Amino acid sequence: MLKLAARRLSSLSWRSAQTSSSSFIAGNRINPFDSLSSGPGAIYSPSTFSSSSVCLDQIRGFASDGLATQDIGIISDLPATVAAIKNPTSKITYDEHNHERYPPGDPSKRAFAYFVLTGGRFVYASLVRLLILKFVLSMSASKDVLALASLEVDLSSIEPGTTVTVKWRGKPVFIRRRTEDDIKLANSVDVASLRDPQEDSARVKNPEWLVVVGVCTHLGCIPLPNAGDFGGWFCPCHGSHYDISGRIRKGPAPFNLEVPTYTFLEENKLLIG
Repeated sequence: MLKLAARRLSSLSWRSAQTSSSSFIAGNRINPFDSLSSGPGAIYSPSTFSSSSVCLDQIRGFASDGLATQDIGIISDLPATVAAIKNPTSKITYDEHNHERYPPGDPSKRAFAYFVLTGGRFVYASLVRLLILKFVLSMSASKDVLALASLEVDLSSIEPGTTVTVKWRGKPVFIRRRTEDDIKLANSVDVASLRDPQEDSARVKNPEWLVVVGVCTHLGCIPLPNAGDFGGWFCPCHGSHYDISGRIRKGPAPFNLEVPTYTFLEENKLLIG
């Protein structure tokens, strides 16, 4: 707003100065040849030359680029930028020496533009798909973890009455091949008298084979096989005794030994996990 007001005031002051100077020049036009006609004694007053020079200086004070001429030859009172905005023209020349211009919507370039846009979108879609697959696969288990998730054991080398310890998921697993006496002893126990009541048939899939995790349920120690007061396992750390079925019979342990998930692939092939 301030710029617009200043521009209006400058144009009004310039217009008034132009009117006064033009009227002054029209009424007091100076002819240099008047001195010849008047004679050698003709003398002009200094005020006349000073007034004429002031008027000429006011006219010459404006740049020629800032003046716009109208059709009738009179100098316009508007600046060049304002005159260009109020009088737009389509006759614009461009410097095409170093640049080549194409009209918008050139049919010869349309196929190339479609190809570039479609190719870029295809690349973006492929990148998004790759990122999603990487994210989903990062949450799945690796091959080494999957290899440790299950364990295949050959039972043909285990003698009756002996216990074999294997490692599964970083924990020891006891595999005991029980005899007929061991099976009868495990089934003769009064289940009601147990701290963690559980039938022997519920802990085995084949009465000959007992598979339990070798971690004491008290504080996570590893009990010793074929030891204790009941012929099963004994934890020397705090004195927990387990029977031939892995059930707690004496000591601070609250629960029986854990039975992992296992299946018999063949008669002498066991898959744990």
